[in-house]
Amino acid sequence: MGKAKVYFTKEITPEAMIKMYEAMGVELTGKVAVKLHSGEVGNQNFLRPELMKSVIDRVKGTIVECNTAYEGKRNTTEAHRETMKLHGWADIAEVDILDSEGEIEYSMPEGQKIQKNYVGKNIEKYDSMLVLSHFKGHPMGGFGGALKNISIGLASSHGKAYIHGVGDVNNFWNSDHDSFLESMADASKSIMDRFGDRIAFINVMKNMSVDCDCCAVAEDPAMGDIGILASLDPVALDQACLDLVYASKDPGRDHLLERIESRNGVHTVEAAAKIGVGSREYELTEI
Repeated sequence: MGKAKVYFTKEITPEAMIKMYEAMGVELTGKVAVKLHSGEVGNQNFLRPELMKSVIDRVKGTIVECNTAYEGKRNTTEAHRETMKLHGWADIAEVDILDSEGEIEYSMPEGQKIQKNYVGKNIEKYDSMLVLSHFKGHPMGGFGGALKNISIGLASSHGKAYIHGVGDVNNFWNSDHDSFLESMADASKSIMDRFGDRIAFINVMKNMSVDCDCCAVAEDPAMGDIGILASLDPVALDQACLDLVYASKDPGRDHLLERIESRNGVHTVEAAAKIGVGSREYELTEI
């Protein structure tokens, strides 16, 4: 693959979200799913609907999420809908919990650790997808960005356990770590195959805690905000975000990097590039 195009702005506003979507030069058509993170109840760092509403309106999108595979306020459809209301998502757009009606199996024969992915069944209703990801640390993955959002994020509750367990749902918490990261990369391939050129990605580098938005009790961010990035290539996009963290002079940078490096977070990007999800080579254009 050649160098992917990644667009960047230091501005983090609703207007900038639209600007970054339009910079990609794609027009998502048909019924558009907008994948984002609803935020666990109690989490203070998740991105708010006020930032996302304008770009969701721009694509006339439906907010989509899937239930979690662990205890919390998002592990059943009923509880998840209540969380969506509590956090204001239901006020700005229609919300669809994709696995509320079950799951569907996608195949990816080239997968390094898993060759099937279980995603929320309702994904089949959508023609295209806009993926709005909050780039930050993560207790297991090292970091969360576009690749995690379309792998673990779009997997059904059972599918999440399947990825975490590297094909064994009973091994959720005890699987080989790098194999788990490779399984996330495998799952992301099935989503790229499903949507082809009808999927676009925006990462927001704001509130970059070492913890994910899935944590009810999360650490406050140690480093400052960086900006918004967008690309049609999720591998290039996550790589560009990692590179911006490394290049930062922010005194809190090392704290976030310790989380990313201690979990070998870059391996998800490496594994995704290896099976053709995207390219780690990119051209960054500041807007």
